[in-house]
Amino acid sequence: MPSKYNNRKVIIDDNTFDSAAEAKYYEELKTRQKEEKILFFRLQPRYEIQPKFEKGSKKFKAITYVADFEIHHLDGSIEVVDIKGMETTDFKIKKKMFEYKFPHKLTLLTYSHIDGGFIRLEELKKFRKERKKDRLAKKVVKPKTKK
Repeated sequence: MPSKYNNRKVIIDDNTFDSAAEAKYYEELKTRQKEEKILFFRLQPRYEIQPKFEKGSKKFKAITYVADFEIHHLDGSIEVVDIKGMETTDFKIKKKMFEYKFPHKLTLLTYSHIDGGFIRLEELKKFRKERKKDRLAKKVVKPKTKK
């Protein structure tokens, strides 16, 4: 059954992915690892962005961010990748908290057939804005005819 974002779960190598795009990126990472372009990668890494705490008699749970992938590059750097179609309000807050607490590069990717595969979400937003501007510029305003 599709999710609220029309994604269907995909299972590859006994791993369940939330979307076909995530599964496709997993396949890409397996290839990059096999070709020794990356050291290794992890699926669904968890990051505690705020620890649990108590205030008075009330207990608050920890806030965690679960990314899609954590890539360990040949140079020793770590890149955290999330495959997104769009950024939700909750995600924007978690992203900001992650950026504050962790040194890793956080990359948001999306899959776009029009733009040639995986691209950064920010680039997709820019391309969509440009295409919309082009479409609006091409629209011809027809004068109203008298009846």
